[in-house]
Amino acid sequence: MNEHNGWVPRDFWLEDWEKQAIIGFHLKNPLEGYRRLTFMMLDAGIVAVSPASVWRVLGQAGLLSKWNGKPSKKGTGFEQPLTAHQHWHIDVSYINISGTFYYLCSILDGCSRNIVNWDLQETMTEAGIEIILERAKELHATSSITTTCP
Repeated sequence: MNEHNGWVPRDFWLEDWEKQAIIGFHLKNPLEGYRRLTFMMLDAGIVAVSPASVWRVLGQAGLLSKWNGKPSKKGTGFEQPLTAHQHWHIDVSYINISGTFYYLCSILDGCSRNIVNWDLQETMTEAGIEIILERAKELHATSSITTTCP
C-alpha cells in the first residue's frame, strides 16, 4: 500500500528465511561469537550478511548473552547499615581558611550520619588518615552506643 511515510520494503532487507538461517546456524554453533558466525556462514554458503545484521537478528531473537552473565547492580543504590557504627565513611575535603588551604578529614557513621571523628591539617598523608581512623576506633570503643537507625 502506498502511504505517506509508509513502510516500503527495501532490496537489502533480510528475508525471513535468511533470519531463520542465521538463528539456526547460531543454535548449531552456540559458543561462537556473532562476527565469527558471520564469516562461517559466508564460507559455508548459508547466507551472506554483515556482522551487524547477524548481531541485530540474534539480538531480536534474544540469543545474545553477555560474557560475564551476572546481572548489574547499577541503580539499585547503597544498602544502608541498620545499626550505628556498622559502616563508616571517610571523606577528605580541601578547604580555604584565610588564604591558607587545609585538609579536612572526617569519618562519618553510615547509619546516623554523625561525625565520629575529624581533623584539620595542612598536609594529609595516608599515615595521617590512619591515625585519625585509629582515634575514631578508640573513641568508639570507649562509648557504648548501640542505637538502631530507621
